[in-house]
Amino acid sequence: MSLVRRATPEDAEELIRLRKIMLDSLKPSDDVGWQAATVRRLRTELARPDGDLAATVVDDPTTPGRLAACATGKIEYRLGSPDNPDGAIGYVFNVCTDPARRREGHSRACMRALLDWYRTRGIRKIDLTSSPEAESLYTSLGFHHMPEPAMRLLLPGTGT
Repeated sequence: MSLVRRATPEDAEELIRLRKIMLDSLKPSDDVGWQAATVRRLRTELARPDGDLAATVVDDPTTPGRLAACATGKIEYRLGSPDNPDGAIGYVFNVCTDPARRREGHSRACMRALLDWYRTRGIRKIDLTSSPEAESLYTSLGFHHMPEPAMRLLLPGTGT
């Protein structure tokens, strides 16, 4: 059984370590220049107990100060619609388990705790993007594919 807790500002560096693992699994990169600014921003966000960002984590039972897994979520506000009158929507990202701790149920435990956080905040509509390897986890939690196509524009000077 994984013991899940809410992340604190002190977990920011470990959350970014796990994020790097996740990002490298999608597109390997030696670039770590983004990490310091991201740690600072994450510490600020995690210091707000009633903020719109939360991360749930499982501590690595074999290494003090190290995280085994995490799931991060954000609440965003858009204009309402018939299926979402208040326009509040959750977005899950940064779900990762340290390679040494995989297949132990940690990501599932983090996701369940994060979904509970959304429930307490009254969020009913939650989106995420999944890798093929993680799709079975998310479908088992009730997520399904959406028919709406997604598109993105990167304005000059905003990165890739």
